Amino acid sequence: MARIIVGSYMVRYPMGGMMSWVLQYLLGFQRLGHEVFFVEKSGYPCSCYDPIANTMGDDAAYGTRVVHALLSRFGLGARWCYVDAGGSYHGLARKEIEAVFRKADLFVDMGTHGHWLPEAADTGLRVLVDGEPAFTQIKMENRQEAGEAVPKYDRYYTTGRNVGTPASTAPTAGEQWGWVFHPVDVDVFRPSPVRREAPFTTVMNWQSYEPVHYRGVDYGHKDIEFGKFIRLPVETGVPLELAVSGKKIPRERIRANGWKVRDAHAVTISFDSFSRYIRDSRGEFGVCKSGFVVTRSGWFSDRSAASLASGRPVVLEDTGFGSHLPCGEGLFAVRSAEEAAAAIDEIDTHYELHARRAREIAEEHLDARKVLGAFLEEIGV
Repeated sequence: MARIIVGSYMVRYPMGGMMSWVLQYLLGFQRLGHEVFFVEKSGYPCSCYDPIANTMGDDAAYGTRVVHALLSRFGLGARWCYVDAGGSYHGLARKEIEAVFRKADLFVDMGTHGHWLPEAADTGLRVLVDGEPAFTQIKMENRQEAGEAVPKYDRYYTTGRNVGTPASTAPTAGEQWGWVFHPVDVDVFRPSPVRREAPFTTVMNWQSYEPVHYRGVDYGHKDIEFGKFIRLPVETGVPLELAVSGKKIPRERIRANGWKVRDAHAVTISFDSFSRYIRDSRGEFGVCKSGFVVTRSGWFSDRSAASLASGRPVVLEDTGFGSHLPCGEGLFAVRSAEEAAAAIDEIDTHYELHARRAREIAEEHLDARKVLGAFLEEIGV
């Protein structure tokens, strides 16, 4: 049994999709028999989002409460630590978490931007797992070219399965990247009955952050890609629903093209509501961040992994992931509204087949025990 610490982002943005993304890694390591801990730091002022008040601030009360409740459901209620903007420790005390780090075999950094590397100095192995392929490497290269220091790790992994290969134009920032798919706990997400009239759904942030500039090119977000598919409801008779958050969303234009529009925060305000929204969907249609698409990064969505495990077929904009996952039954990689409509219509016509294959793809290729077991074997833990 190894002692594994995962550093990521939950308390500051305690929405269902974000918490689910991190939880799959924690549960995967736990299912493999390892001792698992979760850590997070504020990093900068006013970084905590309270979805009830819809405010940003330094008060972590809401986030720590819901994260503690969620982790407690899976036996991890005494294995987390959050350091707020004032330096106060929540969950495990400072001395306790520093002692955990000293005896840990592995620190997996999934977005702490190096804030826990001082504590991890004596940890056996420090591994960066990049969930924003192309964006992460571009930011690293931009910092290096500006003469800024970049946090250093023992190993580098990315969820962009093509990064570092001729299949992708994403830079590498001078590092050798291993690859890992976002895992899913197939015991948490399981198939369930679905209504015949249920819609295909997608959840998206219109623009997660400002586009990233790299050598004369701006790499943007889902707002750019959604325009390619905005007429999708016109191409298929299957109901389509968009749950979206962010600024400058052209809701009326989207509705005018046949989409039902909902608030993404409302449907994913908790892990349970996030899971329920997947179960209440007949399938998933999704676009990807433009940076993922244009660089052919090979990224595959963690929500799509949860949908597949739930027996919900997935139609996802192609990033190059089709070279690594079986497509054509249960899962489709598409590049246009016409291709997406054909895939959705095929699923609707032979739904039982595609629902079964969706679950099988999750079990065969994305099960957290298999994905993270292979990851640990590769890095020697």
